[in-house]
Amino acid sequence: MSAASVKAAAQVSVGNDFYDVEAIRADFPAMSLLINGRPLVFLDSGASAQKPNVVLERMDRAYRSEYANVHRGAYRLSELATENYENARKTVAKFMNAASPDEIVFTRNATASVNLVAHSFGRAFMKAGDEVVISHMEHHANIVPWQLLRDILGIVIKVAPIDDDGNFLLDEFAKLLGPRTKLVAITHCSNVLGTITPIKEIARLAHQAGAKVLFDGAQGIVHAGIDVRDVDCDFYVFTGHKLYGPTGIGVLYGKKDLMNALPPYQGGGDMIEIVTFEKTTYRETPARFEAGTPPIVEAIGLAAAIDYVTGIGLDRIARHELTLRDYAMEQLGAIDGLTIIGRPREKGPIVSFTLDGAHPHDIATIIDSRGVAVRAGHHCAQPLMERCNVAATARASFGMYNRLEDVDALVDALKTVKDIFG
Repeated sequence: MSAASVKAAAQVSVGNDFYDVEAIRADFPAMSLLINGRPLVFLDSGASAQKPNVVLERMDRAYRSEYANVHRGAYRLSELATENYENARKTVAKFMNAASPDEIVFTRNATASVNLVAHSFGRAFMKAGDEVVISHMEHHANIVPWQLLRDILGIVIKVAPIDDDGNFLLDEFAKLLGPRTKLVAITHCSNVLGTITPIKEIARLAHQAGAKVLFDGAQGIVHAGIDVRDVDCDFYVFTGHKLYGPTGIGVLYGKKDLMNALPPYQGGGDMIEIVTFEKTTYRETPARFEAGTPPIVEAIGLAAAIDYVTGIGLDRIARHELTLRDYAMEQLGAIDGLTIIGRPREKGPIVSFTLDGAHPHDIATIIDSRGVAVRAGHHCAQPLMERCNVAATARASFGMYNRLEDVDALVDALKTVKDIFG
């Protein structure tokens, strides 16, 4: 495919709603980088996305001229920082369609959000023999916290299966639910297979069984968005750095009444009402779960990232990314000896693959010499690797700034790998 035809295809990839990928790329400084003398082809947004200028500039301004600690200061700069920080919470709440900004807790990342729920919900509502249902597709961040809780409380972990294409088996999941099921914790979108799970049906079945439900939205919210009230989930977690925002900021959405029924996860300043040596009383959510100085500027940066993607349009971005996915599946699928891991019916813009005779780490190293950046390894999903009968994969994950030419560059680079390994 020529450069001209690729560009034309990209322009019509979202129908009559023109998506100017070149203008978007110009907003991201990383898109102009040279790697080993070649233009960067960044295909690892699933691990951590690049940042647009508006996020970098907003955080720079916050540090340079609007910075102070929040909530405690009776002076103008602290009041301004507090206003910016709490406005960021409002931005996130609107983005998720939460009923109130009070349902938004800022954490360090999605992992910290899952651990908060495991610790607090587990202490409040679980005992030996109670069950948590997860799936074969979970990131380690949605496996290990439940194992830690199991080791402390004696809970039982059940695993919902997938089929060989990576589809979530809803009927089999339903069979795992019972009177001892207290929580269902499932990924919204697999970071390896790209599988988008039927979260609304999962939530309905979990609630019918009397269980609460948590969705790991680290990948899902980026590509599919979320309406927490429509889905009726009890908890939803995501991280800022995959949503074109900064590292060091995560989000836990939790229904307000439920969050206020949970004990604090950590103790310290700002989450308390009164402290004596004999007793401490705690504030309501979200403050009770934000002990100490919070990620002030990171929250402001996340809000800027949300404003940026919503300004372009999540639906438009998603259509563009699915065009990239389809093209990648076609072009990679035509390479002899290449096996795509995961062909679910509902799939995000993530393509994992193996290549005969070449280890994924070798693939990633060789194509990096041509400026192409992909992920390689088990992607923090070792149980899923075992289910798929592979030790590791290479993974191309697409973002709003990628072009069809990036897929062509990946395919050309993989030809070099084939030449080297025969």
